[in-house]
Parts: sequence; C-alpha cells; structure tokens
Amino acid sequence: MTVVVGKPGVDGLGEAVGALREWQYDEAPMQLHPGDLGWFWRFGAEATAAAVRTWSRDGRILAVGLLDEPELLRLTIAPGVRRDEELTRRLVEDVTEPERGVLPAGKVYVEAPQDALIHDLLAEDGWHNDEPWTPLRRDLTEPVKDPGSRIEVIGPEQAHVQSAVLRASFDRSTFTGERWHAMAAGVPYADARCLVAYDDRGTAVAAVTVWSAGPGRPGLLEPMGVHRDHRRDGHGKAITLAAAAALRELGSSCAIVCTPSANVGAVATYNSAGFRQLPEVRDLYRDARIVM
Repeated sequence: MTVVVGKPGVDGLGEAVGALREWQYDEAPMQLHPGDLGWFWRFGAEATAAAVRTWSRDGRILAVGLLDEPELLRLTIAPGVRRDEELTRRLVEDVTEPERGVLPAGKVYVEAPQDALIHDLLAEDGWHNDEPWTPLRRDLTEPVKDPGSRIEVIGPEQAHVQSAVLRASFDRSTFTGERWHAMAAGVPYADARCLVAYDDRGTAVAAVTVWSAGPGRPGLLEPMGVHRDHRRDGHGKAITLAAAAALRELGSSCAIVCTPSANVGAVATYNSAGFRQLPEVRDLYRDARIVM
C-alpha cells in the first residue's frame, strides 16, 4: 500500500492523539508528544485540526505532524518505521514541495526524532541544522521531593490566574482565560493538570501544565513559566518539582521537557529539580534561496 498524507479533521484528532500516545516510551528520542497537540488546542479544535497532518499506510497512521507555526512542522514517526525508505521519501516530498500543502515556499523548518532517516535525506537535499535545543528527563520511579511552596491545581474558575502568570512569563504570550478553556476542552487534557505556585504573600509566581501520555509512559511539561517580577527566588525549581510530582500521580514513568540550549537559566532550573540533560537536538531548515 502507498503512503497517504491527510488532514484528520476535528473528528480525527482523537486518532492522531492516540497514535502519539502509543509512540511514547522511556529512552525515546525527543519527539512530538500528545501534550504538544494539547497545548496547541488553546487555539480551538478547528485550528488544531487544520495544523495537523498524518501519514498512513494500509489504514495505519505512521507519522503525525503539527504545524506549530506556518513554517515549522513538528514531526514524529512510529518507532518501527523511522528508517522506512518508502515512508521517508514520501515525507521528504511532502515537506519540500509547497504544492503538497504541508510547508510553504521560502525558509521552513522540520523537527523530527534524531534517529529518523528523514534527517539524512533532508541533509542530502541541502537542509541545515538549526540552533540546538536541550532535552531533559527526570525518572519518576521514586517519590518527588516536596517543592516547599504552596501549589494549587487550576480548574476552570482559576483559569485567569494561570493565564496571567504565563503572559507575565513570556514576552509574546497571548494566553488568556478563554484559551485555557479551549485547551481544557481538548482530547489530551483528560490526562493533564495545570499548576500554579504562590509565594509567601499569596502572589501567583509560576505556572506549568503537565501532560500524561498514559500510565508507564513519559509525561511532558509544556509550558512552564515564572513571572518576570519573581525570578531567581527558587519558584522555577518549586513549580518544576510540583510538575514532576503531578506526573507521577498520573502514572507517568518519567517527566520530559525541551528548552533552547541558549536558555541557560531554564536548563539550570530543570537540573535543580532533578532533570538529567540529554544530548542536544536540532531542527532542520531549508534556506529560502534553495529551490526544490
């Protein structure tokens, strides 16, 4: 059977999320996680469906991609077919030819597991390595140390609290209470928790959302932020420890996160909360002047 690319539509998002859950396993290379789709769901189910692509053969999904931005495809592939030549050549054609409706002309980026054949073939086509990112992982076999801060699980009534902290944590954040509700209505949020940390004066100072992929599988932190007016006071470590504890309660085998290597403060924060750095990963990009 030939490989077929498709848009799942709103009704097909559950199947794509289910495939992503199945592909998560301990010691896997950093890859697209159900929580990544869950976080994107803040823009609504229809926008999420429009941003997702699937590649299938004989009715089985073999790869899932998320257009996190119009020019950035975050792609992962089922563990058993990451070196499958037929699938990979179809993926390469779809990401390099704008008329295929995956990526536009001009400068574009592809994120994919580092062990996938697509890295080799895109490099042969003139694609380049982008800036490095640092994946980090924390094993959740043992109980997590108490964060030493007041931590609250955020429900619908407190959506505005988390959204305000995240807007104060990221300069370009557009997260709102309305987008929190859209995110929480998504399929992946059934296995997620939102947490907020408070300082001694009762001020909300840090926030995180954690996403389980199911019992015995890695759980993801996305996003984690500390209010810009309350940094360097240990709140990042506290909310990260709380995130790890929440994922352990959800049955996750480990907690994973990925941050730009240039963000040395974030890397140090995760290290302080017991996360172990893994080898750096890089997206691939095609320069705008290259004609495919």
